[in-house]
Amino acid sequence: MPTLRDTIAEDLRTQITTGHLKPGDRLPSEPKLATHYKVSTPTVRQALALLQAEGLIEKTHGKGNFVRAPLRRITYRGGAGIPFAPDLQTTIRTTNLRAHGPIRTLLKVPPNTPLTEFHCTAYEGETPRSVARIYIPRDLAPAAQLASSSWPGGRDAGRAETQETVTARLPTPEEARALRISTTRTVLTITSIALNSTGRVIEASLLALPSDAADAVFTTHPTLKEGETDK
Repeated sequence: MPTLRDTIAEDLRTQITTGHLKPGDRLPSEPKLATHYKVSTPTVRQALALLQAEGLIEKTHGKGNFVRAPLRRITYRGGAGIPFAPDLQTTIRTTNLRAHGPIRTLLKVPPNTPLTEFHCTAYEGETPRSVARIYIPRDLAPAAQLASSSWPGGRDAGRAETQETVTARLPTPEEARALRISTTRTVLTITSIALNSTGRVIEASLLALPSDAADAVFTTHPTLKEGETDK
């Protein structure tokens, strides 16, 4: 049975998707919505939080809740590390650092191993659409490669296997700032580990995208059993 929160969210969602409430429209205040639906203000806030997480509305501090203009969805394709599209512009910043904490664990390297971090932000116009941090042991990312204009398009060299973990969660404060989104808006995160033919981890990437405007597509190629032929 739907809760009061779900019922209120569904009614407002329908008003938005049918055009009764248009992009840029300000929703009634929380006390007015509580009076209209005959519920408590906390229940209204829970309903609004659902719509914020779906990207249908956004809350502006001191002004209220507004209907968001729909964003074009972008697609992440498995193994890419960051989303690529003809109309996305990607900025890349590099930093040299030493392995520590979770990054050291992902890369399976000793403490203080020299690493290069690539901080990639993809933009559609002036709007950030994804943010990624990619870590490579420095002996695999020489200075010549860092200066290459073809990077990160040529990162498949030496890659024999990619392991990816997909999670939906609230953004960290850093991710919310980089993506210019509310901390109540869900992000899709993809943690990707690339290994070479010897099993060495050659790259770890951490990608975050607003989940209401992103899809992730993974393609599987079945492995033939011994004695089978591809017909």
